[in-house]
Amino acid sequence: MKQFALLFLLFIAPFASISFAQGPKVLVVTAHPDDETGFSVTLFKITHELKGIVDMAVMTDGGGGFADSQLGAMYYGLNLTDSIVARTHLPMLRKQEILNAGKIMGVRNIYFMEQPDDWYTLDPTPYISGKNWEIPYIERRMDKLLADRAYDFVITMLPHAGQHGHHKTAVLMALRAVKRYQGTHKPIIIAGSPLSASSKPIEFNMLDGFPETKIKANAPIFTLNRAFRFKENDKLSYKIVADWVISEYKSQGAIQEGAIHKTDLEQYRYFDINDSKGIERVQRLFDDLAKSGFAAPAK
Repeated sequence: MKQFALLFLLFIAPFASISFAQGPKVLVVTAHPDDETGFSVTLFKITHELKGIVDMAVMTDGGGGFADSQLGAMYYGLNLTDSIVARTHLPMLRKQEILNAGKIMGVRNIYFMEQPDDWYTLDPTPYISGKNWEIPYIERRMDKLLADRAYDFVITMLPHAGQHGHHKTAVLMALRAVKRYQGTHKPIIIAGSPLSASSKPIEFNMLDGFPETKIKANAPIFTLNRAFRFKENDKLSYKIVADWVISEYKSQGAIQEGAIHKTDLEQYRYFDINDSKGIERVQRLFDDLAKSGFAAPAK
């Protein structure tokens, strides 16, 4: 077995060598290591080009992600297709993978909530109810993060009906934390989803049974184009950065060939719990992202 130098403490992994000037401060809330790959270029551009700060809060230990680990098993020298072996080793392996991916994206801190990654289900009920996850513990940590860090934006996945129940629950935890926040610097919370240029955007207004997931009707869909080409002979695109990030998740074999690899656009919806006045701030963020670095072509 290869040796891994784990650079994280038990619940927090700081990238202390990275320093930032003033820029947007963002908290990304996901369920598993690798969920952030759907908006990795946005995060990369925020930290590297806008000189902002990105932190992540990851709900689960990632121990259940072994369905497509056949090649990863060879790489790591472990039988990761066996559930017992996988659940023993994947939490540590996937922490190292997200640390490596986070370094590429310029992530400052990763906060691990250490909840069980038990099985695949579309139903968030066992988790949000507190049956399978320690909801009060997550709430305390999320409340402290928002109170201490003064984030401008919180980014989650889009909690559509076809999402994993863990993903939906992570979104609900983020939404409820923002809703509870009583400070003077309330962050704007948006939901990201990847899209290929040949596909139609997911139709989503609200996750049934959870009114806090409603999308504001008068808000646009904000888009970052990771596929436009630049430099000599149009050889480069920001999809290269996305592939750097994806490549760190060697235990998750299908991700390299799946929809995330084929993503051309990173799209974001504006939750209804936000004040309408924040729409302009989000638009300004995406205008800045479009103009930064290798600027996207004018529409």
